Amino acid sequence: MLLTELITHPSQVVIDLKATDRWQAIDELVDVLVDHARIPESEAAAVVAAVRDREQMMSTGIGHGIGIPHAPSAHVDTVQGVLGIARHDVEFEAMDGAPVRLVMLFVVPKDQFQNHLDTLADIARVLSNGDIRESLRAAASEAEVLDIIRAAGAK
Repeated sequence: MLLTELITHPSQVVIDLKATDRWQAIDELVDVLVDHARIPESEAAAVVAAVRDREQMMSTGIGHGIGIPHAPSAHVDTVQGVLGIARHDVEFEAMDGAPVRLVMLFVVPKDQFQNHLDTLADIARVLSNGDIRESLRAAASEAEVLDIIRAAGAK
C-alpha cells in the first residue's frame, strides 16, 4: 500500500504529538486510531502489544528523525495508519542515535506479509526525501500534511 492510500483523512494526522518516547508515541497514535473508529476499542490493547513487541525486537527509528512503528495484527481487517508530527524531540533509540519528530505508525492484517513490506517500503521511500520531511515538520494543519503526502505520491 502506498502512503497516499494509507493516509487519506485529517483524522489520520496528529499535528502536535505529545509523546516524549517511542512507547508513549505508540500508545498515543493507537488511541487516535481507536478514537476515529479505525481500530475497535476492544482490540486496542492487542494492537499496542503487537506494535510494542515488534519495537522491542529493534527500534523502528530509521534515522533522519523518522520512526515507523508497525506490526502485523489479527485485530485489523485492513491496513490502518496514523502519522504523528512532534514539535519536540521524541526519544526513539533510532539507528543514528538522533531523536525523532515524525512517527508513522501502521498495522497490517496478519496474513498480508507482502502488503506489510510494500507499505513499509513506500513510507521509507517518501520520508527519505529531506524536503518532504522538512515540509511535514513545518506543516501548520492536518490538511497541509495531506497535501504534502499527495504531492509526494505524485512524484
